Amino acid sequence: MKYIVTINNKNYEVEVERGKAHIVRTTQTVEAPVATYTPAESAAPAAPAAPVLPVHTDMVEGELLKAPMPGIIVSVNVTPGAYVKKGQVLVVLEAMKMENEIVAPRDAIVSQIIVAKGMSVSTGDILLALQQ
Repeated sequence: MKYIVTINNKNYEVEVERGKAHIVRTTQTVEAPVATYTPAESAAPAAPAAPVLPVHTDMVEGELLKAPMPGIIVSVNVTPGAYVKKGQVLVVLEAMKMENEIVAPRDAIVSQIIVAKGMSVSTGDILLALQQ
């Protein structure tokens, strides 16, 4: 069988038979110029990143619901003042290309929502606060 192998811009035509390899021909390759990307001046500006809200735990009242893992907030399914039942999905967090549902640990009222859709969170970041 014949193969063409390129090493350091040189093409080697190699013939292989039963574990033995013989170089048949060597040729020099021409290196193509590398294209560079130059953005057009009229291109639309990039979308702003999701807002990062500074949160001080002493300013949040109630039971704090924290992120169990780092990820991106896909959706917030409740509003402040909403009554939620135990097991109800409050927030959907995408981590490692999987959507994880963050559920209410008990029946409660949502007192504050700290995160918004598109925000990036780390393990232990406060997502929202619940009150009895």
